[in-house]
Amino acid sequence: MVDLDYEALFAAAPSPYLIIDPDLVIVEVNQAYLAATARTREDLIGKHIFVAFPDNPADTAADGVRNLNASLQRVLELRRKDAMAIQKYDIPIAGRPGEFEERWWSPINAPVLGPDGTVDLIIHRVEDVTPFLKALASGGWPPARGAVDREAVVAELYTRARELQRLNEELRLAHTRERQVALTLQEAMLQAPDLALHDNVALRYLPAAGSLSVCGDWFDMVDLPDGRFGVAVGDVVGHGLKAAAVMGMLRSALSATIRSLERPAQALDVLNLYARSIEGAQNTTVVWAMVDPRSNLIVYSSAGHPPPILVHPDGSCTMLDQAAYPPLGARPQNVPHPQAGLAYDRGDTLVLYTDGLFERRGEDIDAGLARLVDTLGRHVTESPELLADDVLADLSVAEGARDDIALLVVRL
Repeated sequence: MVDLDYEALFAAAPSPYLIIDPDLVIVEVNQAYLAATARTREDLIGKHIFVAFPDNPADTAADGVRNLNASLQRVLELRRKDAMAIQKYDIPIAGRPGEFEERWWSPINAPVLGPDGTVDLIIHRVEDVTPFLKALASGGWPPARGAVDREAVVAELYTRARELQRLNEELRLAHTRERQVALTLQEAMLQAPDLALHDNVALRYLPAAGSLSVCGDWFDMVDLPDGRFGVAVGDVVGHGLKAAAVMGMLRSALSATIRSLERPAQALDVLNLYARSIEGAQNTTVVWAMVDPRSNLIVYSSAGHPPPILVHPDGSCTMLDQAAYPPLGARPQNVPHPQAGLAYDRGDTLVLYTDGLFERRGEDIDAGLARLVDTLGRHVTESPELLADDVLADLSVAEGARDDIALLVVRL
């Protein structure tokens, strides 16, 4: 394997590049950028980008600083690449204070993320398209077109670029509004007031990366008479608003059923019948476990869901896999769900989760489960909150994954 000199590669890159920190201070620049702007490293390194390149005060319509700043802020907030429309951004002429040169640029800004997922640096790449626009306006390209009015061409391109940027902004705003509505609805659907009454429970809920931050996974915790409580985790097929809507209906139905029926298997029998009447609910998986601290017993039933795991203080684990049943709506007839019980000791930890936590594309499911069990065993001595965080980190899903994730950790 060849050892690459990345510093030399960056310096020799043919496109102009700036490296900017989160405060928008220039920390590095390559030779192509210096050549494009007629600057030296000493002119730029350590300076705020808009101090080094301010708007042209003589141009009353100048908006280069505002547009570039908006793009950089989007990169910092959303932590993803932002491609800008062609910008008219005049730059000061080196050695001639107060004078600016008309320039046109095609910029792209991309984040460099740190270990914690925040933006450490921004790569600002530009292409100077001024020569192309001047050649186009003078009839230099394409040759068959002939001479055209330069100001008309520039004005047309500028108008089209501004219109594209305006439409992009409207799309971003619409997406933001839709996401906020979706988040509000999902927050309402996932209310679990009894969860706040338990200080020995940790919850992690991560929608799939690239989604609207809403998903079809769900969780619930319900206090029952005589000190018992129930915990449930489910997973609707798909992502986004449609899956979230189905999730809300199923979760509400199960939450109500749990409060009225004694046995977990009975609750899933009712939920299975209900799921058949809901479009998109078929093949939903769910597990529901009732914990009885009086008898130190867990009674549970599952519909196609990955088995809960009981982690013992010595790091050993027991799978709650003795009450398996196909996903909701998978059978044409309603066969009663099985139910099983398992004794636990004080200090054990019950872990419920969805498959996004451990499944990886192209990998056997058993391998993913084995990795999860190993991780739980190594961190079981930690508090539920730390255990949940370390599990996500060890499985490389702390910032989300391809699939939605729900993780519920209960110290018994």
